[in-house]
Amino acid sequence: MRSARVLEETARGMAAPLAHRGPDADGVWTDAEAGVGLGHRRLSIVDLSPAGAQPMVSACGRFAIAYNGEIYNASELRAELAELGVRLRGRSDTEALLEACAAWGVETAARRLTGMFAFALWDRAGRRLWLVRDRIGIKPLYYSASRERFSFASELTGLRAHPRFAAAIERDAVDAFLALDYIPAPYSIWRGVRKLEPGTVLRVEHDALGRVGIAPYWTLAEAARKGAADRFPGSVEEAADALERLLSDAVKRRMVSDVPLGAFLSGGIDSSTVVALMQRQSPRPVKTFTIGFSEGAFDEAPCARAVARHLGTEHREHYVTPDEIREHGPAIIGHHDEPFADPSLLPTRLLSRLARQDVTVALSGDGGDELFGGYGRHLSAERLSEHPALGSGPVARALFHRVVPSLPRSVRAALGRLPATNAPARGPLSAGDVKMLARGMHNPGKLHHALAHGRVSLSGRGIAGPRIAVDLVEGWMDRCEFLSPSERQQFIDASGYLPDDILTKVDRASMAVSLEVRVPVLDHRVVEFAFRLPPAMKTDAAETKRVLRGVLARHVPPSLFERPKHGFGAPVRSWLRGPLRDWAEDLMSRSTALRHGVIDPDAPGSGRQRLERAGSRRINFRRVALAAWCEANL
Repeated sequence: MRSARVLEETARGMAAPLAHRGPDADGVWTDAEAGVGLGHRRLSIVDLSPAGAQPMVSACGRFAIAYNGEIYNASELRAELAELGVRLRGRSDTEALLEACAAWGVETAARRLTGMFAFALWDRAGRRLWLVRDRIGIKPLYYSASRERFSFASELTGLRAHPRFAAAIERDAVDAFLALDYIPAPYSIWRGVRKLEPGTVLRVEHDALGRVGIAPYWTLAEAARKGAADRFPGSVEEAADALERLLSDAVKRRMVSDVPLGAFLSGGIDSSTVVALMQRQSPRPVKTFTIGFSEGAFDEAPCARAVARHLGTEHREHYVTPDEIREHGPAIIGHHDEPFADPSLLPTRLLSRLARQDVTVALSGDGGDELFGGYGRHLSAERLSEHPALGSGPVARALFHRVVPSLPRSVRAALGRLPATNAPARGPLSAGDVKMLARGMHNPGKLHHALAHGRVSLSGRGIAGPRIAVDLVEGWMDRCEFLSPSERQQFIDASGYLPDDILTKVDRASMAVSLEVRVPVLDHRVVEFAFRLPPAMKTDAAETKRVLRGVLARHVPPSLFERPKHGFGAPVRSWLRGPLRDWAEDLMSRSTALRHGVIDPDAPGSGRQRLERAGSRRINFRRVALAAWCEANL
């Protein structure tokens, strides 16, 4: 048994590095007899009074909770609990969540939640700890288990603050990062530390800390399977009606806040749909925010401005300057608690900082691409999966596979216009599609691996790449074989790229400035509905996100959003050659990753070789991100 003082100091020390996630208050609770301590940092959103403070103990005194997130059906839970005779003391969703777990059990309560959440619940009577993460993976949760202790935190910096944390690099995770630009769940950069996967419940008993039990309460695969077995029977217009009703409710629930609220607006389909549905349900102009760039290819600020003007929002935009990137870029890149190389983390952080000047909560459109087929690779999967060229003889396939990917882009584009190439695709193949087709020639059944985000490649011998990345793609494919080609590609993106890249980026960038971002498109009811839609309602031979476009067109003229997809990118190459050049070159000259043994310099196919193949004449963002993380953490 550890003293209450030691437990309190440890919990408070682990919560301290997470102050940016909750600057409004902090709290600690201990069960000294069991050796348990819970720490919490509070970002006050709903019920700003002390009645919402955490950690919180249930009315019966049996359960204690530390929780990060928002429960959007808290009012319904409160009403049901009241019918059971449970009297709630305040208005916070924390209390509704806590008493729901006390009344119905953790797994049953988790299935009844609508929201984003990561929470820890200690059962004093049963002497067991529960960790639970939301279905999609919007909120993060890390843990470390050994026979001597069990610890957890929202970010790795919290775990590292434990006085007995042993920092040892997980080299396989580094290789996965070098292939994917992120480290996928359940792995982390530190040996012995894991991410709790989305939609799962972890249980650990007091007398067996090293043996954790993890079980899903919801899976994307099951949602996809049920959707495929119960397709939406109506027309595209009827599907748009149903989607608009779901999204409107999801947006309305996420507009509940006791602090100022706004939205990110890029002018694209996803964010514009969210803002349109917000404005329709708001009695006053919604506050919207966008980031612009002087580099025209990346600048969507004029599009966002036009949508904001049409909807009548109170709009703010900010153009990023080289001086800002020079001043803030290194700190932004180094802020992530494990290596992360999505270049859009820079504009996401700057956008969050802009919004935080006016609001504490912002809604975003993240998830629309993955659910409704918004990426070019979703179209490519449909066009290429049954292409006759994949059935060519072995010599032709081997020749095409070897020669075509190295051809100039203009030549590949010309090949895509040939009748023999474009006829089955119902239109010309792009230069990128021709390259993907060639990459898949040796292994037609593995074409999705070539299309997946990251660096998992195909050769005559099979799949090549880091073990973790290859195993993940293989596992995702095994769970979605019953879907159409475009849906399989969407499933792969929603299983890995969405939670471990997109949502991780948004969480870290927003919480770094104490801004809560809510994502109505990823309401689990919307996710389940998306998998019910027939594939052609999401993508066809020429168009992506058909039903979502139909919803937006009811509120915004198509002329304001019908344009080639840009994505939320950043002119990172010009930044690395300009305002960040000196910093980046200095980082790389110190060879930090090699010096600390983060990558193996001699292993065949090692991380070092992959980094060097990026080219010696230009600075690669992945190299810079890894070096920046090493400098900040080793």
